[in-house]
Amino acid sequence: MSLGGCIILIAVGAILTFATDWEMEGVNLDLVGVILMIVGVIGALVFRSVARRRRVLLPNSTTVIDEDRQY
Repeated sequence: MSLGGCIILIAVGAILTFATDWEMEGVNLDLVGVILMIVGVIGALVFRSVARRRRVLLPNSTTVIDEDRQY
């Protein structure tokens, strides 16, 4: 899941929890919204962890040029 997908889950969850007053029989929309927000936060944390690990594993290549070398 990308970071954008996580943000969308958080936004949809917040809308369901705080901005709606719909009543559905057998479904608690407040709870569904809270679950979506939690899943979005967990996904964002996992994405951040994976992105940080990718950044650390990339080799830092430095090139040394020796111009004083005689052939």
